[in-house]
Amino acid sequence: MITSTRRVSPDKSEVRIAFSLDNTSDVKDAEDLSQTFPDLEQRLQPVPPCVSLRESVQVYREHCRMAREFHQVKHEIAVLEDRKRKLLAELVEDEKVAMEIARLEEEFRLLTEENRTLVTVHSERAQQLERLCLTNPTRQDSS
Repeated sequence: MITSTRRVSPDKSEVRIAFSLDNTSDVKDAEDLSQTFPDLEQRLQPVPPCVSLRESVQVYREHCRMAREFHQVKHEIAVLEDRKRKLLAELVEDEKVAMEIARLEEEFRLLTEENRTLVTVHSERAQQLERLCLTNPTRQDSS
């Protein structure tokens, strides 16, 4: 296995070239050596293995698996946080609706009480009018 690593300029990432003349390597594709994980800090990126050491390749693969798992968990967290934001927005809206319902219920209670009072007053005034009409029949005749 021949491996060469070069940095073209300080602001560019490294370019890594690897090839082998035999097929006995534990690394199946060159892509296996060039996996990058944008979610991980640079210092946490899997370091390409020494392909001549089986243990190094296994550690690299395990590191890549954990990096993929980290990415998946990070994605799930983002989805759950988005869902949380939506639920909180719904909760705020529901609280506003509940406050409006409470206000309308109180208004209904007050209007119902006022209506009862007005019906009672109307009934009393109607009875007074009827009594007055019965006690003063002459005034009605003259009208």
